[in-house]
Amino acid sequence: MKKGAGRLTLDALFTAAALTIFVIELQIPSIGIPGVKLGLANIVTVTAAFLIGPWDAGAILLCRIVLGGVFSGQIMALWYSLAGGTLCWLIMLPLRRILTEKQIWVMSVLGAAAHNIGQILVALAVTRTAAILYYLPVLMVSGILAGLFTGIAAQFAVLRLRPVMKKHFLR
Repeated sequence: MKKGAGRLTLDALFTAAALTIFVIELQIPSIGIPGVKLGLANIVTVTAAFLIGPWDAGAILLCRIVLGGVFSGQIMALWYSLAGGTLCWLIMLPLRRILTEKQIWVMSVLGAAAHNIGQILVALAVTRTAAILYYLPVLMVSGILAGLFTGIAAQFAVLRLRPVMKKHFLR
């Protein structure tokens, strides 16, 4: 792995890609269920975890969440994303060590479930009502499906980008 400016450049490229995807996804109309979206920017985070490492992926995730919250003007959503993203990343850390590139989708599905738990925890803190827990099954089903999709996409991206990364970035 490159150090210094090369590594910073690589992290910035991944952050820019994740932020661009996030902003584009904001333009997709909601399916009518609050909090449910594909989370396409997570393809970049999961891909980064396997190509450049989980710590870099965590930095990319944090930058994308903060900048996405600022750019979208959705400051309250920032707290939901931070909580969900943090739990997702904490799940990614140990899984990254034990899963192969052919099992990336598993990490994405489990990360999506953790993300939804983080969102519910923030919602519990904000609303101060346990009734919000009735929403957890909806978020879990949609999150698992979205996590499967983004995980398969990330798995494809890793397999395609690995040779390019080795040639140009991982010398």
